[in-house]
Amino acid sequence: MKTFRKRLEITTRGHRHMQDLTDLVARIVRESQIENGIVHVFNIGSTAVIGTIEFEPGLIHDLPEILDRLMPPSRAYGHEQTWHDGNGHSHLQASILGPEITVPIGEGRLILGTWQQIFHLECDVKPRQRNIVVTVQGET
Repeated sequence: MKTFRKRLEITTRGHRHMQDLTDLVARIVRESQIENGIVHVFNIGSTAVIGTIEFEPGLIHDLPEILDRLMPPSRAYGHEQTWHDGNGHSHLQASILGPEITVPIGEGRLILGTWQQIFHLECDVKPRQRNIVVTVQGET
């Protein structure tokens, strides 16, 4: 079994900013030369999400909107009482969806549905430089 690891650095515009990472991850999978296995994509930090979605304008709007309805920005969170940094909801939103995803690889390509893309969602209140670790494991 072979392991190949690479970091991506992306810039976000702050709360609700979604980016499609599919092509970047696919490029790393090709670079790894792994034919069959898995790729693990992990956001370093506690206020951002990695997942899959149909990356289209309606859902790019809907997902962050729903998260803000479920866990709205507010100064009432315990995190706010301690840190006063305005991002208590950001931690909660990111915790619900999670910082990582694993996708199978077959014949050197991501195995995703036709309308399924890998995304990054910024939940924090300010723009960030995000580091994402992409680990590819499998057989060449």
